[in-house]
Amino acid sequence: MQPVCLALFWHQHQPYYPDRVGGDNWMPWVRLHGTKDYWGMAWHIKEVPEFRCTINLVPSLLQQLLAYTEEGASDRHLDVSRIPADGLSESDVRYMLDQFFMANAEHMIRPYPRYFELNQKRGGHEPIERAIKRFTERDLRDLQVWSNLTWMHPLLFEQDSNLKALFQKGQNYTEADKAWLLQKQLDVLREIVPLHKQLMQGGQLELTTTPFYHPILPLLWDKRCARQAMPGCALPKHLDSYRDDAIVHLKRAVEYHQKLFGAPPVGMWPSEGSVSQEVIPAIADVGIQWIATDEEILSHSTNGWVARDGAGYMRHPELLYRPWKVEEQGRSLQIVFRDHALSDLIGFQYQRAEPIHAANDLIGKLEAIGRAVEPHNGGRPALVPIILDGENCWEYYPDGGVKFLRALYRNCVQRPSIRPVKVSDYLRESPGVDRIGSLFAGSWISHNFAIWIGHSEDNTAWDLVHQTREFLKQTQSLGTVPADVLARAWEEIYIAEGSDWYWWFGDDHSSAQDALFDQLFRKHLKNVYILLKTPYPPQLDRPIGRGEQRPIHTRPRGFLPVRVDGRRTFFEWINAGQYVSGSERGTMTMVTQSAIRAVHFGFDERRFLVCLETAARAVDDLLKIDHLRIGFAEPHGVEIRLTGFAAGKLQGALYHDNVRQPEAAIEAAIGRVLELGAPLAALGIKPNAVVEFFVETVDSGQSSDRLPREGLISLTSPSPDFEYLMWQA
Repeated sequence: MQPVCLALFWHQHQPYYPDRVGGDNWMPWVRLHGTKDYWGMAWHIKEVPEFRCTINLVPSLLQQLLAYTEEGASDRHLDVSRIPADGLSESDVRYMLDQFFMANAEHMIRPYPRYFELNQKRGGHEPIERAIKRFTERDLRDLQVWSNLTWMHPLLFEQDSNLKALFQKGQNYTEADKAWLLQKQLDVLREIVPLHKQLMQGGQLELTTTPFYHPILPLLWDKRCARQAMPGCALPKHLDSYRDDAIVHLKRAVEYHQKLFGAPPVGMWPSEGSVSQEVIPAIADVGIQWIATDEEILSHSTNGWVARDGAGYMRHPELLYRPWKVEEQGRSLQIVFRDHALSDLIGFQYQRAEPIHAANDLIGKLEAIGRAVEPHNGGRPALVPIILDGENCWEYYPDGGVKFLRALYRNCVQRPSIRPVKVSDYLRESPGVDRIGSLFAGSWISHNFAIWIGHSEDNTAWDLVHQTREFLKQTQSLGTVPADVLARAWEEIYIAEGSDWYWWFGDDHSSAQDALFDQLFRKHLKNVYILLKTPYPPQLDRPIGRGEQRPIHTRPRGFLPVRVDGRRTFFEWINAGQYVSGSERGTMTMVTQSAIRAVHFGFDERRFLVCLETAARAVDDLLKIDHLRIGFAEPHGVEIRLTGFAAGKLQGALYHDNVRQPEAAIEAAIGRVLELGAPLAALGIKPNAVVEFFVETVDSGQSSDRLPREGLISLTSPSPDFEYLMWQA
């Protein structure tokens, strides 16, 4: 068998956070992901000189990184971190208690005793006014250190003994300790661009780009293209094409990339994998030779000829695992399509697996693809593109993904059956010959643009951009405004066209910072008027979204009269809380659908109760899993394990810190749905206590799915007067 060509492709991206006119930057994520992910992902490649892959660097991310290191830029988090602890104002402390615990609690806070102690002292469900009184000067200084230290990549601790000593100190930090750490941060940020350039020049790494501020290119070109995938989609009032802006984003991306790395990019990840037939000439005209997007775009571009069946198996896999070409108006591009199932394994599932096993599992899947494809691929090796975010998933790995990535990279270069490749190298040897007649207009998420257009909030945002853009065009036509001021105003329009603002509008995704993203988007539009010395329209002061984090689940509204029998009895669960698969709406989106479609949960007077709905019948849909876990973050160390799925006879057991509690009676039954009940007393759940849990399926000894995929289901256990209080409400 020919080696399978693994085209691993990491996409590194952050929105453009700074307000250039106001001089503010409220978001620290470029800096924090810089020390945790952008440096670390490159260093992992450097550790294995034989490894080859591709990294996509969005220009607006690079611009912000260099602003920290070359221009002395800062952000609110960094400003507050720098203030001596004895000089913090009350507003500074409020900011810290609100923002300095924004990290994955399970892997970036809980493992570190002092940081976890401070997190507990803050309390998750009480007003800052009460919590602030508990924090001493020593606490605040330790919090300043830990909120930055937890974002340092694990490999940095291996390399720098001083950083490791600071980590081991753990608490009672001095102002000198803090100042050293913040300087170390900047030193690491300074290494990121040179390190990528070194890897590129050494032949290990291909660097690609994205339109400058990460806009959805097809929507700038023609918003009507959204209706190809969504025929009934509501569109904004104003449908003018902004193709001139699209070309600016493309040209500037290529120019900036060449300036930083000494060579123009030949590959591009269009923002969010968004493509359409109409934008092909504009991409080709700036010198790009190949692009990438998701397999569902190929499926819909071939009328379903290349697609997955109901069980997730690929029909005609040899057509997915090869490059294609697409042509328009005499221009041609090569195009590759990501395997979204394998990409989702890294992004969402391997984080819960034993790292060596996970790496070997992925390699085994690659080898299986090679065996399936070789007889039908005309002598060319299979190309398997695995494309995903290079920054957002690693905080969900216990060690930041170090063991998994090291095992994957080293095992790949040692296996004769696997050949890690840069995409351009493969295309040079085996260019695509199959032609796509018309490229389907869509993104890497569900082959459509639903996240960025169609919802009333998205459409309002587009119309505000149009209104502001028209004002700028009219003002420019007067010829009275200096060219440098006009250029700054257009820059604000380009920033507002970025995809990330629309990611958080609508009901698709939500975070604790939704209101801030809303405010920043409108501030960029306000800046156009401010620069042109004209009062901005009052609607730019009106939030587009609801200004609050949308919950990923509902909460119980009463005691549940449940008989655990596996039957879907509507009235038993009518007052339950409910989580629907995929509702977490965070920074990442998983394309692969879960077998479990909904989780219903609640209590009666003595039991914790859960019901799981699947696509069809739970007894059939969960037949192949080894066991199912209900894992608790609170009460910590508690979990319920269900086994016996193959036989259709469930057995439940309760564990505390991995020790089985034989005296605890767990009720479980499976049929149309899966139902279980566990005594509150055995779980250690007291009245009015916070309860946080997740549901996880395990197959072949490894986690195969988890709900929620980001975060936890959180609720409060009932007090004796729970039903009375809920009735009053």
